[in-house]
Amino acid sequence: MGPNYQPDRMKLPAGFKETLKNHPATPEEIAITDKEMIDWWSLFKDPMLTRLVKDAIKGNYNLRIAGQHILAERAMRDRAAAQWYPQLDANAGGGDVRYSLNIDNWPLRPGNPLNHAHASELTYGAVASWEIDMFGRIRRDVEAHGRAVESSIEERRAVLMGLLSELVSDYMIMRVTQLQITIATNNIQVASEALDLSKRLYQEGVGNTLQIAQAKAELDAQIAAREPLRTRVSQLTHALAVLVGKMPEDLEDELKKPAPLPVVPRFPTTLPSIVLANRPDIRMAERQYALATAKIGVAVANLYPHFIVPLTFNPNASAMYQVFQVNGMSWQFMLMASIPLMHGGKFTSEVRNAQAAAEAARLSYRQTVLTAFKEVEDNMVAWHDDIIYAQQLHQAAIDSASASSQARQLYGAGLVGFLEVLTTERTTLNAQNMEALSQLARLQDAVNLYTALGSGWQGFALTNTKLPVSLETQNILARAFQQ
Repeated sequence: MGPNYQPDRMKLPAGFKETLKNHPATPEEIAITDKEMIDWWSLFKDPMLTRLVKDAIKGNYNLRIAGQHILAERAMRDRAAAQWYPQLDANAGGGDVRYSLNIDNWPLRPGNPLNHAHASELTYGAVASWEIDMFGRIRRDVEAHGRAVESSIEERRAVLMGLLSELVSDYMIMRVTQLQITIATNNIQVASEALDLSKRLYQEGVGNTLQIAQAKAELDAQIAAREPLRTRVSQLTHALAVLVGKMPEDLEDELKKPAPLPVVPRFPTTLPSIVLANRPDIRMAERQYALATAKIGVAVANLYPHFIVPLTFNPNASAMYQVFQVNGMSWQFMLMASIPLMHGGKFTSEVRNAQAAAEAARLSYRQTVLTAFKEVEDNMVAWHDDIIYAQQLHQAAIDSASASSQARQLYGAGLVGFLEVLTTERTTLNAQNMEALSQLARLQDAVNLYTALGSGWQGFALTNTKLPVSLETQNILARAFQQ
């Protein structure tokens, strides 16, 4: 019953506008891009980053939790599939029963002293039932749970992608912040030299106490500005440790030393739009649509007859030797059919609800695809524009450093005031920090683009999960009656 799932076909462009390539991608170019997307973090040429990614994939708790969600959905699918098979339960019991003396117990009348108020009863037997899936309700239910399993797998892949993006981004910010600390330390040294120069000029009768005070204030400000940067590095180190499944302080010794910035990778060789099929959120939305379609079949099947074969076998007697006699036997074997007749529109409402949910899932899938295209195009624009931005800021930092050096020389010769020195030093510090942030922007552009393309999960078998405790480790009864 119900519609068979048909993938929603959207008319999509062959490529992206911002790829700056006018010719279709060749198979060789696509192969190179596919290879780069498997472990895109290695393109940054940073061994420490690569090691952190591997540790996070093994130890991150959110990823492990997502793996258990897959197991839970698989268990629910198996539970739904169990409806296909006969359901059998055994029972046994015994004890004393007291009956009321005030009921008609033919041939004796109520209240007759010959009535027996007490009886001993022993019973055993089995109860079984089997639903014949004539109209496919169970098949659609199993199909829906199967789609839920597939969706949970994509959800885990999405968790992995989010983990990779967050870890690599935090690592980039940490390294750039360490660079800013180095810049701040160099500027502290410059400010200290300016203070020494002001004191010397004062002793030579050229300077004054105002210049010394200004130089001292500038030095104090430079020292104070470095401390928040150190705090930020510590916090990012803690965040990275938690992402790899360790205590916050476990990575401080390894990461506290500054290191060269990771290399900005080159722009991907080619980017046909088909690469978006890698995005777990798109794949998950498509699976959700398939799941919702299967639920329509479940709702429709409920409008049709249900066929069940019930079987009961319950011998009973008052003495043990009588329990197995023919006179003590009691059983029932039938074919039962039920069909809904009047429920005030309950089942048809469920069908309409399932249909509306399926259409909403289809529209959500389309919206997810559009959002994916937007994110990729946005990140491509940022990638190309930030190249020019970083080049300009690099030149500005060079020019500012040259101006600052000249200002100090002129101040030492008494040709300019200390205000000019302060102005050029602050301009230099700002230009150097802006250059560092532009380098961070370029690194982030690469992270964001590869994340938007759905990269990183392809090289890992994320569905290989297991429970820490399984039925096989339980007692003999649990092993004997697995069901």
